[in-house]
Amino acid sequence: MNTKIRSLIFFSVLLLRTDKVLSQSTYQWGILPSLNLNSKLKKDWSLNTKLESRQIFQSGEVNGAVEGNYKYVQTDLSLIVAKKVGLNSRVGGGYLVRLKEGELFHRFIQQYNVVQKLSGFRLAHRFVTDQTFSAIEKPEFRVRYRISSEIPLNGESVDPGEWYLKLNNEYLYNTQASESDLEIRVVPLLGYDISKILNWETGLDYRASSVFKTNKQHSYWITINLYIDI
Repeated sequence: MNTKIRSLIFFSVLLLRTDKVLSQSTYQWGILPSLNLNSKLKKDWSLNTKLESRQIFQSGEVNGAVEGNYKYVQTDLSLIVAKKVGLNSRVGGGYLVRLKEGELFHRFIQQYNVVQKLSGFRLAHRFVTDQTFSAIEKPEFRVRYRISSEIPLNGESVDPGEWYLKLNNEYLYNTQASESDLEIRVVPLLGYDISKILNWETGLDYRASSVFKTNKQHSYWITINLYIDI
């Protein structure tokens, strides 16, 4: 089975898994740019530093009235330290600080990643738990699973000067106070390997939240990611 057929099958599965939450309730759309700095450390350790902001351009009711226009939402700064524990797996942990509406939110992160390298295709699984604390909200606890694929558009691997397709599908369960919910994310991205130390990606980050509630929310983010190896 060639790469293009595999990518079409995979993306179809993503859509089938989210088709039941693509209707009703509210929406918002905006931009989600990020800067990622990746550093390789000694003894199979690595460090990822990520700066990301979120800005809403418009929000409202699906097939209804527009409720708001441009709004700056938040800025996140995170640091994740990871260690290689197997041929294709890593364990890591870190910290994220969020500035939102003048308040600070603190998140502690634990994660496990495993990558399957197939012929002309790479499949990655990420398992994450995190805990978020602030002075204005009850603590929030989340469990996340993400499956992602990276598909070279030229040849069997991604080399400098070549394009690639990345497809992410994530399921996020969270609990806060006495309430719990599920969020589903589908993120198709087009990437370009500029050089050995620089990558650029852009695409759509779709999120369906409040899945367990009557009034669901659909978020559409224009994603722009820059990765730099230092």
